[in-house]
Amino acid sequence: MDITCIVEKKAQGARMASKILANASSVDKDKALIYMADGLNAGRDFILSENRKDVSAAKRSGVSKAMIDRLTLDVCRVKDMAASVKAVAKLPDPCGSIDKMWKRPNRLIIGKMRVPIGVIAIIYESRPNVTSDCASLCLKSGNAVILKGGRESIRSNMAICKVLQEAVMKAGLPADCVNMIEFTDRKAVTCLLKQDKYIDLVIPRGGEGLIRAIAEKSRIPVIKHYKGVCHVYVDKDADIKKALKICLNAKVQRPGVCNAMETMLVHKDIAGRFMPKAVKALREKGVEIRGCERSMKFSPRIKKASEADWYEEYLGLILAVKIVDSAQQAMGHIAKYGSGHSDAIVTRDYAASLEFLKKVDSACVYSNASTRFTDGFQFGFGAEIGISTDRIHARGPMALQELTIYKYIVIGNGQIRK
Repeated sequence: MDITCIVEKKAQGARMASKILANASSVDKDKALIYMADGLNAGRDFILSENRKDVSAAKRSGVSKAMIDRLTLDVCRVKDMAASVKAVAKLPDPCGSIDKMWKRPNRLIIGKMRVPIGVIAIIYESRPNVTSDCASLCLKSGNAVILKGGRESIRSNMAICKVLQEAVMKAGLPADCVNMIEFTDRKAVTCLLKQDKYIDLVIPRGGEGLIRAIAEKSRIPVIKHYKGVCHVYVDKDADIKKALKICLNAKVQRPGVCNAMETMLVHKDIAGRFMPKAVKALREKGVEIRGCERSMKFSPRIKKASEADWYEEYLGLILAVKIVDSAQQAMGHIAKYGSGHSDAIVTRDYAASLEFLKKVDSACVYSNASTRFTDGFQFGFGAEIGISTDRIHARGPMALQELTIYKYIVIGNGQIRK
């Protein structure tokens, strides 16, 4: 049986499983999630063993340090994966909830009920924790999921999926509620994107190139998450100590992720007091700084930024820095070069904060906090399926609510239309 037939068969199985899962009770779904979390903890040695094989192979192939960081699992990360699944189990089940109801003059009662989307395909790159996060969120929201991870993490993903499928079956649900495409050949992705008869939604997670390629090839609706060119703007009225803490966290706490700061904007009136301290602190953490001409005056170690740097998602210890004349100029820079992901202002000026929150058109906009909080778990969603920069259906961290759609329920008492 060739790849095309196997992928189509998996899609068919997911469609059949989705019909059963859509009608499963919250109790049954939560039971499956608890089994999944317990399975991750119990199978930790097996998962880590397979992950070490992936990491070794990735290092031999010469992939970036950022990729290795995203790929690598350890005891703490597996525990976090299990904790995330348990957190999803504790969340309210969105399925069957009624957003609102209203009565018409003819006494018909109309309501909007939350229901699963159906079958969701998730195509992602090197982060194995995505496997358990996405599986748990899809199951809780009543959706069957087909997972297609990257070549670098294939052993880790297959090991995690095996554990999750065993847990799902233990709970009395079909194994095909959670499925994995085991092929690393690009043909598998191409085939998957043609299964519009069985799959309702595709969610890609990864680099901009991957996402654009999927959006161009897919016959199925795609929710996109393009690159995260995130900004922190240090306003003239910022608390310098707070600004340093926020900027360092946003850049260096985990630089290889999409919610890390890639450009720091600094008001000219505070630059003299802030920049020397910021440059010193960032350089101590190994950050290469590329700046505008005004920012270069604060250190000979600041390289001149090119026009391309303002658009760049570095995913590493490189930072673009620009001195601006006003908050309006900072917001204009974000509007031109940003990706609509996450942007922050640091200020003690309440009016400036409100203006920034209102006018910056990104999925997540912060006042006096790090952009690193753009994350489903940090937002209290339990986990996330991805961070959407789209404007239709879902925006920002996508969790349970965003994995459902609605149907109208209409309750009458013999009414007919005249």
